[in-house]
Amino acid sequence: MQVDLSNKTAIVTGAARGIGLSIAQTLASNGARVAFTDVDENTVAKVAAEVPNAAAFAMDITQDAIVAETISKINHQFGHIDILVNNAGVNTAEHRVNIDEFPLHEFERIVDVDLKGTFTVTKYVSQHMVKQQTGRIINIGSVLGVVPARLQCAFVAAKAGVGHLTRSTAIELGEHGILVNCIAPGSTITEGTKALFYGESQAQQEKAKRLLSHVPLGRPATCDEIANTVLFFAAPESSYITGQTLCVDGGWTAGGFFRDF
Repeated sequence: MQVDLSNKTAIVTGAARGIGLSIAQTLASNGARVAFTDVDENTVAKVAAEVPNAAAFAMDITQDAIVAETISKINHQFGHIDILVNNAGVNTAEHRVNIDEFPLHEFERIVDVDLKGTFTVTKYVSQHMVKQQTGRIINIGSVLGVVPARLQCAFVAAKAGVGHLTRSTAIELGEHGILVNCIAPGSTITEGTKALFYGESQAQQEKAKRLLSHVPLGRPATCDEIANTVLFFAAPESSYITGQTLCVDGGWTAGGFFRDF
Protein backbone atom coordinates (compact mmCIF):
# COMPACT_ATOMS: atom_id res chain seq x y z
CA MET A 1 0.00 0.00 0.00
CA GLN A 2 1.43 3.38 -1.00
CA VAL A 3 0.09 6.85 -0.22
CA ASP A 4 1.60 10.30 -0.55
CA LEU A 5 2.68 11.62 2.84
CA SER A 6 5.38 13.90 1.50
CA ASN A 7 5.80 17.12 3.49
CA LYS A 8 3.93 15.52 6.42
CA THR A 9 5.39 15.15 9.89
CA ALA A 10 4.29 12.20 12.01
CA ILE A 11 4.85 11.37 15.67
CA VAL A 12 4.68 7.73 16.76
CA THR A 13 4.80 6.84 20.44
CA GLY A 14 6.20 3.50 21.52
CA ALA A 15 8.19 3.34 18.29
CA ALA A 16 11.19 1.37 19.54
CA ARG A 17 9.78 -2.04 18.70
CA GLY A 18 6.75 -4.07 17.70
CA ILE A 19 3.68 -2.41 16.25
CA GLY A 20 5.01 1.08 16.90
CA LEU A 21 8.24 0.43 15.02
CA SER A 22 6.34 -0.98 12.05
CA ILE A 23 4.00 2.03 12.04
CA ALA A 24 6.89 4.49 12.11
CA GLN A 25 8.73 2.68 9.34
CA THR A 26 5.60 2.46 7.20
CA LEU A 27 4.83 6.17 7.51
CA ALA A 28 8.43 7.01 6.65
CA SER A 29 8.42 4.72 3.60
CA ASN A 30 5.41 6.65 2.34
CA GLY A 31 7.21 9.98 2.49
CA ALA A 32 6.52 11.28 6.00
CA ARG A 33 9.15 12.72 8.27
CA VAL A 34 8.77 10.68 11.44
CA ALA A 35 9.54 11.42 15.06
CA PHE A 36 10.19 8.06 16.70
CA THR A 37 9.41 8.44 20.41
CA ASP A 38 9.79 5.91 23.19
CA VAL A 39 10.71 5.65 26.85
CA ASP A 40 13.56 3.34 25.75
CA GLU A 41 15.99 6.04 24.65
CA ASN A 42 18.79 3.80 23.38
CA THR A 43 16.66 1.45 21.31
CA VAL A 44 14.53 4.17 19.74
CA ALA A 45 17.67 6.08 18.74
CA LYS A 46 19.09 2.96 17.11
CA VAL A 47 16.02 2.10 15.05
CA ALA A 48 15.34 5.70 14.01
CA ALA A 49 18.92 6.05 12.76
CA GLU A 50 18.16 3.39 10.14
CA VAL A 51 15.22 5.34 8.65
CA PRO A 52 15.61 8.32 6.29
CA ASN A 53 13.95 11.57 7.38
CA ALA A 54 13.50 10.32 10.93
CA ALA A 55 14.58 11.48 14.36
CA ALA A 56 14.44 9.87 17.78
CA PHE A 57 13.08 11.45 20.96
CA ALA A 58 13.08 9.93 24.42
CA MET A 59 9.62 10.48 25.90
CA ASP A 60 7.86 9.02 28.90
CA ILE A 61 4.19 9.62 28.14
CA THR A 62 3.25 9.39 31.82
CA GLN A 63 5.21 12.57 32.60
CA ASP A 64 3.28 15.71 31.66
CA ALA A 65 6.22 18.12 31.63
CA ILE A 66 8.38 15.74 29.55
CA VAL A 67 5.59 15.28 27.01
CA ALA A 68 5.01 19.04 26.71
CA GLU A 69 8.73 19.69 26.22
CA THR A 70 9.23 16.88 23.73
CA ILE A 71 6.25 17.84 21.57
CA SER A 72 7.50 21.41 21.51
CA LYS A 73 10.96 20.20 20.38
CA ILE A 74 9.45 18.08 17.61
CA ASN A 75 7.32 20.94 16.36
CA HIS A 76 10.30 23.28 16.41
CA GLN A 77 12.55 20.79 14.57
CA PHE A 78 10.08 19.81 11.85
CA GLY A 79 8.02 23.00 11.65
CA HIS A 80 4.62 21.34 11.99
CA ILE A 81 2.94 18.14 13.22
CA ASP A 82 0.44 16.54 10.87
CA ILE A 83 -0.03 12.98 12.15
CA LEU A 84 0.01 11.59 15.68
CA VAL A 85 -0.10 7.86 16.36
CA ASN A 86 -0.71 7.09 20.02
CA ASN A 87 0.69 3.59 20.06
CA ALA A 88 2.61 3.32 23.35
CA GLY A 89 0.96 0.96 25.77
CA VAL A 90 1.50 -1.77 28.35
CA ASN A 91 -0.34 -4.79 29.68
CA THR A 92 0.35 -7.29 32.41
CA ALA A 93 1.78 -10.78 32.10
CA GLU A 94 2.35 -11.53 35.77
CA HIS A 95 -1.02 -10.40 37.15
CA ARG A 96 -3.55 -12.35 35.06
CA VAL A 97 -6.03 -12.61 37.94
CA ASN A 98 -9.64 -11.71 38.75
CA ILE A 99 -10.45 -8.18 39.85
CA ASP A 100 -10.72 -9.17 43.53
CA GLU A 101 -7.03 -10.10 43.42
CA PHE A 102 -5.76 -7.50 40.95
CA PRO A 103 -3.10 -5.23 42.52
CA LEU A 104 -3.93 -1.53 42.67
CA HIS A 105 -0.41 -0.52 41.69
CA GLU A 106 -0.63 -2.62 38.53
CA PHE A 107 -4.03 -1.18 37.65
CA GLU A 108 -2.65 2.33 38.07
CA ARG A 109 0.48 1.55 36.01
CA ILE A 110 -1.51 0.28 33.05
CA VAL A 111 -4.12 3.04 33.07
CA ASP A 112 -1.38 5.64 33.53
CA VAL A 113 0.30 4.60 30.28
CA ASP A 114 -2.54 3.32 28.12
CA LEU A 115 -5.21 5.92 28.86
CA LYS A 116 -3.68 8.91 30.62
CA GLY A 117 -0.61 8.79 28.38
CA THR A 118 -2.79 8.85 25.28
CA PHE A 119 -4.66 11.85 26.69
CA THR A 120 -1.46 13.71 27.58
CA VAL A 121 0.22 13.35 24.20
CA THR A 122 -3.02 14.20 22.40
CA LYS A 123 -3.45 17.31 24.53
CA TYR A 124 -0.10 18.82 23.56
CA VAL A 125 -0.10 17.73 19.93
CA SER A 126 -3.64 18.97 19.37
CA GLN A 127 -2.61 22.46 20.50
CA HIS A 128 -0.34 22.67 17.46
CA MET A 129 -2.90 21.06 15.16
CA VAL A 130 -5.60 23.52 16.20
CA LYS A 131 -3.31 26.39 15.20
CA GLN A 132 -2.75 24.70 11.84
CA GLN A 133 -6.47 23.85 11.45
CA THR A 134 -5.54 20.37 10.23
CA GLY A 135 -4.22 17.06 11.52
CA ARG A 136 -4.73 13.34 11.99
CA ILE A 137 -4.75 11.59 15.36
CA ILE A 138 -4.75 7.79 15.32
CA ASN A 139 -5.05 5.92 18.60
CA ILE A 140 -4.08 2.28 18.99
CA GLY A 141 -6.70 0.64 21.16
CA SER A 142 -7.52 -3.06 21.37
CA VAL A 143 -10.33 -5.46 20.58
CA LEU A 144 -10.44 -5.98 24.36
CA GLY A 145 -11.61 -2.39 24.62
CA VAL A 146 -14.55 -3.39 22.42
CA VAL A 147 -15.28 -6.90 23.72
CA PRO A 148 -13.74 -7.48 27.16
CA ALA A 149 -11.88 -10.56 28.32
CA ARG A 150 -11.28 -12.05 31.73
CA LEU A 151 -8.21 -11.48 33.90
CA GLN A 152 -7.20 -8.16 32.33
CA CYS A 153 -9.46 -5.62 34.05
CA ALA A 154 -6.96 -2.75 33.87
CA PHE A 155 -6.06 -3.21 30.21
CA VAL A 156 -9.69 -3.71 29.21
CA ALA A 157 -10.78 -0.58 31.08
CA ALA A 158 -7.94 1.53 29.71
CA LYS A 159 -8.48 0.49 26.10
CA ALA A 160 -12.25 1.00 26.38
CA GLY A 161 -11.40 4.47 27.62
CA VAL A 162 -9.19 5.05 24.59
CA GLY A 163 -12.17 4.25 22.36
CA HIS A 164 -14.40 6.83 24.04
CA LEU A 165 -11.54 9.33 24.24
CA THR A 166 -11.22 8.93 20.47
CA ARG A 167 -14.88 9.76 19.93
CA SER A 168 -14.97 12.72 22.31
CA THR A 169 -11.76 14.15 20.82
CA ALA A 170 -13.16 13.77 17.31
CA ILE A 171 -16.23 15.75 18.33
CA GLU A 172 -14.15 18.49 19.91
CA LEU A 173 -11.54 18.86 17.19
CA GLY A 174 -13.60 18.28 14.06
CA GLU A 175 -14.30 21.98 13.60
CA HIS A 176 -10.53 22.52 13.37
CA GLY A 177 -10.10 20.06 10.51
CA ILE A 178 -8.58 17.38 12.77
CA LEU A 179 -9.61 13.77 12.24
CA VAL A 180 -9.40 11.36 15.18
CA ASN A 181 -9.77 7.61 14.80
CA CYS A 182 -8.90 4.44 16.68
CA ILE A 183 -7.54 1.08 15.54
CA ALA A 184 -8.37 -1.93 17.71
CA PRO A 185 -5.91 -4.74 16.92
CA GLY A 186 -6.63 -8.32 17.78
CA SER A 187 -3.84 -10.70 18.71
CA THR A 188 -0.72 -9.54 16.89
CA ILE A 189 2.73 -11.11 16.62
CA THR A 190 5.15 -9.03 18.70
CA GLU A 191 7.96 -9.81 21.12
CA GLY A 192 5.44 -9.64 23.96
CA THR A 193 2.85 -11.95 22.43
CA LYS A 194 5.54 -14.41 21.39
CA ALA A 195 6.48 -14.71 25.05
CA LEU A 196 2.86 -15.21 26.09
CA PHE A 197 1.29 -17.20 23.27
CA TYR A 198 3.42 -17.88 20.25
CA GLY A 199 6.55 -19.51 21.59
CA GLU A 200 7.74 -23.03 20.85
CA SER A 201 6.78 -24.74 24.11
CA GLN A 202 3.85 -27.12 24.14
CA ALA A 203 2.04 -25.00 26.71
CA GLN A 204 2.38 -21.89 24.52
CA GLN A 205 1.27 -23.77 21.43
CA GLU A 206 -1.83 -25.03 23.24
CA LYS A 207 -2.59 -21.53 24.48
CA ALA A 208 -2.20 -20.12 20.97
CA LYS A 209 -4.47 -22.81 19.57
CA ARG A 210 -7.21 -21.91 22.06
CA LEU A 211 -6.81 -18.22 21.33
CA LEU A 212 -6.87 -18.62 17.56
CA SER A 213 -9.88 -20.94 17.68
CA HIS A 214 -11.92 -17.75 18.20
CA VAL A 215 -10.42 -16.01 15.16
CA PRO A 216 -12.17 -16.80 11.86
CA LEU A 217 -8.98 -16.20 9.86
CA GLY A 218 -7.18 -18.64 12.16
CA ARG A 219 -3.99 -16.62 12.67
CA PRO A 220 -2.68 -13.56 14.47
CA ALA A 221 -2.03 -10.27 12.69
CA THR A 222 1.40 -9.08 11.72
CA CYS A 223 2.68 -5.69 12.83
CA ASP A 224 2.70 -4.59 9.21
CA GLU A 225 -1.03 -5.28 8.90
CA ILE A 226 -1.70 -2.91 11.79
CA ALA A 227 0.70 -0.36 10.32
CA ASN A 228 -1.08 -0.44 6.97
CA THR A 229 -4.35 0.34 8.72
CA VAL A 230 -2.68 3.36 10.30
CA LEU A 231 -1.54 4.35 6.84
CA PHE A 232 -5.14 4.19 5.63
CA PHE A 233 -6.28 6.63 8.32
CA ALA A 234 -3.27 8.89 7.67
CA ALA A 235 -3.83 8.99 3.90
CA PRO A 236 -5.15 12.19 2.30
CA GLU A 237 -7.91 10.10 0.72
CA SER A 238 -9.40 9.25 4.16
CA SER A 239 -10.65 12.79 4.57
CA TYR A 240 -14.22 12.16 5.78
CA ILE A 241 -13.68 9.53 8.48
CA THR A 242 -13.49 10.58 12.12
CA GLY A 243 -14.56 9.30 15.51
CA GLN A 244 -14.39 5.67 14.41
CA THR A 245 -12.88 2.51 15.88
CA LEU A 246 -11.77 -0.07 13.31
CA CYS A 247 -11.18 -3.60 14.59
CA VAL A 248 -8.27 -5.31 12.85
CA ASP A 249 -8.74 -8.71 14.40
CA GLY A 250 -9.22 -11.39 11.77
CA GLY A 251 -12.94 -11.39 12.50
CA TRP A 252 -12.75 -12.14 16.22
CA THR A 253 -15.23 -9.44 17.27
CA ALA A 254 -17.61 -10.47 14.49
CA GLY A 255 -18.58 -13.39 16.72
CA GLY A 256 -15.93 -16.00 16.05
CA PHE A 257 -15.90 -16.86 19.76
CA PHE A 258 -19.30 -18.53 19.28
CA ARG A 259 -18.06 -20.94 16.61
CA ASP A 260 -18.70 -24.00 18.83
CA PHE A 261 -22.02 -22.82 20.26
